[in-house]
Amino acid sequence: MTLTIVGYGNVGSGLAKQFVQAGHSVTLTGRSLDKARVVAESIGATTLPMNQAATDAEVVVLAVPYEQASDALAALGDLQGKVIVDVSNPLTADYMGLTVGFSSSAAEEIAKLVPTAHVVKAFNTLFAQVIHEGAGFGEFKGSVFFAGDAPVAKKTVKALIESIGFDAVDAGGLKNARYLEPMAGLNIYFGYGAGLGTQIAPAWLQR
Repeated sequence: MTLTIVGYGNVGSGLAKQFVQAGHSVTLTGRSLDKARVVAESIGATTLPMNQAATDAEVVVLAVPYEQASDALAALGDLQGKVIVDVSNPLTADYMGLTVGFSSSAAEEIAKLVPTAHVVKAFNTLFAQVIHEGAGFGEFKGSVFFAGDAPVAKKTVKALIESIGFDAVDAGGLKNARYLEPMAGLNIYFGYGAGLGTQIAPAWLQR
């Protein structure tokens, strides 16, 4: 699959590494192409300026903080028909609360900015360190919850999740990002507030 990842920080670089290792064609982009290039060269990805990076991509992974999403989407240009994977969480400055919730979510607000694209929420409940290390948790696999309104886009994202070894858990429509974002907030509390570290992740088990 041909992917563009916007953002070269811990989450973006971790996803890029996993997708390259899974055999996908990955382009990395962001506000600093030089910084993106350093990361890309270390993992076997390519780079393009933001205004060119999404042109040939089947999927665009938006791996930037929520407050930067609007500018990033505008810089990418025409996204009609594209699958946009939103991995953000609308966190407060101390990371212990959310700035969006109850009647909307970061994913739904992002979808309003690109009404001709197909936004799917995914990967937001995983720490970057878990993404870098991969899906294995001993005898278990980590879960990636995904939510969206377009069946074909969800099928594409499910395939991406499974291609890097995680269990893909269908969380329903995009409005259910209102549940996934607080779940990520709770995971952050466990990791930092409760001192459990960042090699933890929520999972969905079924007998």
